[in-house]
Amino acid sequence: MSERPAYYRFHNGDKAPLPFAGEEYEARLAGLRAAMAEAGVEAAVLTSMHNVAYYSGFLYCAFGRPYGLVVTPETSVTVSAGIDGGQPWRRCHGDNLTYTDWARGNFWRAVAHVAGVGRRLGIEGDHLTLAARAELEAHLAPAGLTDLAPATMRQRMRKSDAEIALIRQGAAVADVGGDAIRAAIAEGARELDVAMAGRDAMEIEIARRFPEAEYRDTWVWFQSGLNTDGAHNPVTGRRLRRGDILSLNTFPMISGYYTALERTLFLGEPDAASLRVWEANVAAHEYGISLLRPGVTCAEVAQRINAFLAERGLLEYRSFGYGHSFGVLSHYYGREAGLELREDVETVLEPGMVVSMEPMLTIPEGEPGAGGYREHDILIVTEGAPENITGFPYGPAHNVIG
Repeated sequence: MSERPAYYRFHNGDKAPLPFAGEEYEARLAGLRAAMAEAGVEAAVLTSMHNVAYYSGFLYCAFGRPYGLVVTPETSVTVSAGIDGGQPWRRCHGDNLTYTDWARGNFWRAVAHVAGVGRRLGIEGDHLTLAARAELEAHLAPAGLTDLAPATMRQRMRKSDAEIALIRQGAAVADVGGDAIRAAIAEGARELDVAMAGRDAMEIEIARRFPEAEYRDTWVWFQSGLNTDGAHNPVTGRRLRRGDILSLNTFPMISGYYTALERTLFLGEPDAASLRVWEANVAAHEYGISLLRPGVTCAEVAQRINAFLAERGLLEYRSFGYGHSFGVLSHYYGREAGLELREDVETVLEPGMVVSMEPMLTIPEGEPGAGGYREHDILIVTEGAPENITGFPYGPAHNVIG
């Protein structure tokens, strides 16, 4: 057992096409290395899914094992588990080192081989657990630790032309899913049946647009009636009834890049109270889009929409922020906290940022107009008015079914 290696290189097969050209990853790494130099960091040890994917193109599946990306001034090396074979090598920009599970701590021995021992290291303070930090300190004996998470988040918030091109494709795929869902809505259908129609349509469309990609993690939340009260409520087997409020949510994932479409619909004509709330939320949505200009802070956007809803007696029914950044993110590894349209975020909007506008009003069961109302578009911040890259229509004129 002691003769087995702690780590090795398994460069099995040729490099596969990544979502971006090598020059894109090198530009990202250059930005990271500039942040490292400014902070006096000799090597960065990145362990989150989003940063490993952002700087290398490799989106790992942990399944209880640690993964990472070690960046020095000269090298960029993903560190992956042997269970994945050569896939991490084929799907990453740069080098790859495979660690074995013959002994605990082999991941950190592989990291130390690349990063070195006794050096000043950069880490992700919002991801490295207490247990992982203890392992890092035991195996790498760092001269100091610097949290690079804020710097990497700021870098990810500003999208390159290549990223925006991919996000456009994702928004178009989300629209395809929306069309399939709308077509599948029928009295008596289960939420599950409708959701599967949207998911399958998006998977097929992603494969058509990206024939050499990996396919995973695309999903749909389709909610009806009481189930619409939360934005992230999972799909159930509830059967649709005439008069139901419905919520369509499509989420295509393309190489770690998430996009979304969310719409309120009704199965049959909504009553007067429901129509009033729906139209008010649509108006808040359109007003919010008009606010997404360079120089405006996220907090200012939230405060102005708050005032808009307060004037209509609806602010108490708002349940979360009005939008967030897009790019490398997911429902299970999060997004840039520094670019959320909330009252406590002072980030200034800049051209090249990509954000959603997604106001939601939830009227409790038993009150007139009960249900959750939500519209969601993706906007590119430009020098002037924002560019809306979501095409699926919203509002009562388009989304009353039957």
